[in-house]
Amino acid sequence: MSQHPSPNHRLLSISTAPSLSASALSRRQFLKRAALASGVAAVPTLIPSSVLGLNGAVPPSGRIVLGGIGLGGRGSGVLNWMLPERDVQFVAICDAKRQQREAVKRMVDNKYGNQDCKTYPEIREFLATRTDIDAVLIATGDRWHALAATYAMRAGKDVYSEKPSSMTIAEGQAVVETARRYGRIYQTGTQRLSEANFVFCIEMALTGRLGRVHTARAHIAPWDAAAMRHDWLPAEPQPAKEEVDWDQWLGPCPWRPYNSAYVRGGWRGHYDFHTSCIGEWGAHTFAQAQAGIGCLETTAVEYKYVDNPYGDGMETVFANGMKMFLHREGWWRGSCGMTFEGTEGWAAAADGYSRPDVSSPALLADFRKITQDYMARTGRPMSHVRDFFNCVKSRRQTVANPVVMHRSMSTVHAANICMWLKRDLKYDPVKEEFIGDAEANQLRSRAQRAPWTV
Repeated sequence: MSQHPSPNHRLLSISTAPSLSASALSRRQFLKRAALASGVAAVPTLIPSSVLGLNGAVPPSGRIVLGGIGLGGRGSGVLNWMLPERDVQFVAICDAKRQQREAVKRMVDNKYGNQDCKTYPEIREFLATRTDIDAVLIATGDRWHALAATYAMRAGKDVYSEKPSSMTIAEGQAVVETARRYGRIYQTGTQRLSEANFVFCIEMALTGRLGRVHTARAHIAPWDAAAMRHDWLPAEPQPAKEEVDWDQWLGPCPWRPYNSAYVRGGWRGHYDFHTSCIGEWGAHTFAQAQAGIGCLETTAVEYKYVDNPYGDGMETVFANGMKMFLHREGWWRGSCGMTFEGTEGWAAAADGYSRPDVSSPALLADFRKITQDYMARTGRPMSHVRDFFNCVKSRRQTVANPVVMHRSMSTVHAANICMWLKRDLKYDPVKEEFIGDAEANQLRSRAQRAPWTV
C-alpha cells in the first residue's frame, strides 16, 4: 500500500498529476505501440498473478507495507498475528540488538520464502530511509513506546504500539498531539478490547443488562510493587555497538552502566524503565474497565491511597460517580481480568475463560447475539490487529486510539503517583493536572536524555 500523503501534500499531488484528454490513446492502443517500438510485439508479457491480484492475492497497490521497531518476545508474538494478513507485507526490522534483528529477519524470510527482510540498527536512519513503509509495529521496552511512536508518526507512519504506551502523562499527551497533527492512525496493544469475552462484558455493562452499573474492578500484576527501584545494576563490560547499541537501548532514560540483565528483560521493577505492577497489567485492564463504565475518554478524578506496597484495593472515582477498584489476586482465575457490578448482576472476564463469569447463567443466553450486534453496529472485527489494518486503509480511528490510550494510561500514572506520595489525590482530567498538589504535578513528566527526546 502506498504511503498516505499528509494533508499538506494533497494539493501538490493533485496539481502535478497528468491529465488525460479525450484524444488520448486508449490503453490497448498504447500497449500495442509500446510493444512494437520495443521489437517484442509478438512476445507475450508474463505478469505474476500476485501483481494482478488474482487467485486471492492482494496487488501491491492494496498492500500495507509494514516495518517493526524493537521486536523481542512479545513483539515477535504480535508480528506472528500480523503476518498471516494477506494485505500486509513486512519488509524491515529495526532493533538495537543484532541478535534480535537477525531473529526477526529469519522469521519473516521463512514466512515469505525469500531473503528480502532488511535490518536496521538505528531508529532515525530506519525511519528516514524507509519512505515506502506505511505502518510500524512497536514493541520495545516501556521506556521507548511513546518516543518511538512520535518519531514514527512524524515520519509519516501509522503506528501499532505495545502497551504500556506511555511512561508519563506528558508522554501520552505527546502521542495524542502527534497523531492529530500528522493525521496518523494509532492503535495501542490493549487487544482485549477486540476479544469476544471482554467485549461481551463491556456491552453488558453499557446496555443496562446488569442494571445500573456502579463499580468496575481492574486487575493489576501480582508481582513487583508500585514503588520501584531507583538504584541500578552493577556495570558489566559493554558490548560492541553493532551487537547492542547501549545508548540507543537506553533511549530517553538516564544514563546507566550496561548490564546484560537489562537487555534480557531485567529492567522491570526499575523506575527508570517501568510503570510498576499497576502499569504492567493496568495498561490493559484500566482501558477495559473504563470502556464498560463509559469513561474511555476521561481519567479518574479521585485516587484513595491504600497502605500496602502494591495499590491493591485502591479506589478510584470518576466524575460520573463510577468507581474502579484495583486488585491483585482473588477476583479472577486468569490474568488481566475485569469485572462490572450493577444493581441486577455482575459479569467478569479474564484470560483463559471459555466464557465470562456472570452472576446468573441467564446472562450468557445472548452471548453470540451481543457480540455479533457489537460487530455490526461498530464495524469492528474481533481481531485487534485487523482493526488496525482496516483503519490504516479507511483512516477511521481505531478501537484503542491515542485518546483511549492516553486517558486510561493517565489513570495508571495517577494511581502510581498516589502510591508514591502516599496520600489521596484529586485530578482534573480537563486541565490534566492534580488539584492543589504541586509535588504530584511535577511527577506528570520525566526528564528525557538528549538526543532521545520528544
